[in-house]
Amino acid sequence: MMLNKNHLNKTSILPEKVLQFGTGVLLRGLVDYFIDKANKNDVFNGSVVMVKTTGPDVSEFTQQDNLYTISVRGIENNQLIEEDIIIECLSRVLSSKTHWEEILKTAENPEIQIVVSNTTEAGLQYTEENVLEGCPDSYPGKLVAWLHRRYLTVKTETVVIPTELIVDNGKVLKDIVYQHISHNKLGEDFTKWLDKKVRFCSSLVDRIVPGKPNQEEAQKLFEKIGYTDNLIIKSEVYRLWAIEGENLEDILTFAEVDNGVKIAKNIEKYRELKLRLLNAPHSLLSGMAYLSGFKLVKDALNDEMMEKYITILMLTELGPAIPLDLDLKTIHRYGREVMDRFRNPYLEHQWISITLQYTLKMKARVIPLLLNYYKAFDTVPQYFARCFAAYLLFMKATKEVDGKYFGEYNGVEYPINCDSAGYFKSVWDNHNAHEVVTVVLKNKELWGTDLSLLHDFESNVESHLSNMQMLGVKDVVSALNVYA
Repeated sequence: MMLNKNHLNKTSILPEKVLQFGTGVLLRGLVDYFIDKANKNDVFNGSVVMVKTTGPDVSEFTQQDNLYTISVRGIENNQLIEEDIIIECLSRVLSSKTHWEEILKTAENPEIQIVVSNTTEAGLQYTEENVLEGCPDSYPGKLVAWLHRRYLTVKTETVVIPTELIVDNGKVLKDIVYQHISHNKLGEDFTKWLDKKVRFCSSLVDRIVPGKPNQEEAQKLFEKIGYTDNLIIKSEVYRLWAIEGENLEDILTFAEVDNGVKIAKNIEKYRELKLRLLNAPHSLLSGMAYLSGFKLVKDALNDEMMEKYITILMLTELGPAIPLDLDLKTIHRYGREVMDRFRNPYLEHQWISITLQYTLKMKARVIPLLLNYYKAFDTVPQYFARCFAAYLLFMKATKEVDGKYFGEYNGVEYPINCDSAGYFKSVWDNHNAHEVVTVVLKNKELWGTDLSLLHDFESNVESHLSNMQMLGVKDVVSALNVYA
């Protein structure tokens, strides 16, 4: 039997309070999850109008009375979590291709005070267009048209919260909106109303939502929950929606039911924690873990030696190097949450996938921590140095085929999907391991600075790289843990 409203005990329809641009799994697995949870706790008591911007067909939602299931799986506080939650907060799903006037009509509803979006990073770009002639192509264009209808009618205060993965996404979206207003000559009075009544709040979202289970897994889930759901999605337990702004609690009342929603004057702390204690260790460890024989992230966490290595790296070298004034308790608590996420038995996260654009990730996420560690302690971060040596070894391409590069370790070939792969092949082809370390560390174009100037870092990386070539990566990692 297909999931429908007959599976619910209640029939009441909540007033529409949120306009959501995007039907993707992240919004459904995070934003709608929070709103649904608040409704079930009798707090927010509002529904979501979802806008589909990728095509005209919304039948997959209407066939299920706009209901879907989130299958939450993972570890929280060392406890295994398994929850299957029917999300009931969607009132209707409209296509911008076929329901544009209906979407604009929602602007006349004073109860809708929240606009949320996730249109991918490419969606937050300015495209010159006439926003009042038919449905605009871009999301910012659609938003301007909607806000203009609101200005002409109810003029109600509105909070706009983009969730696209761009730093200061609220400010970026606001700037694009004002570009459209200028190009379309929508008037000074409209601009004044926007300045006074519309708040653009930057936000940061963090939850792994892999999407629909595979066919075999889905069938087992349907047998367990007692119905078929073509919209079912998987999600990890961890959730974060950090929203930047002040005096928002009266409108964003859903925030009070889950500590995963953070409303703060400045959300830089949450961005830095995610970048430096989730993304950075993922990137820094990927080559070392893969060359140590681990295919999946959770496999490394199930290995006692690797778990110890990762824990010490994160909490004693990366955490203290975060360039913010954070107390150790905050760092350790977040670090433990990350470890729970890494060891999630339900996620098939491959280390080799994390090596995509390895060098770019190292430069953006990892090297700032190395530099800050030296500022704070002026000594070699030993766990970091071994990871960097493994990165250099991973980037040793042994073959090039049609512009694609491959490395080989213990007789196994692997892809090097990095824009710097050609550079590293040239360096390895023309230098011995000792020289490779020197050449790469001195490359200011690669790192933005000369890393060979860091006290003893070069000699330590050289020693670790040499040992990894002789003894193997995993043995070098294990040797450090003996003395930890």
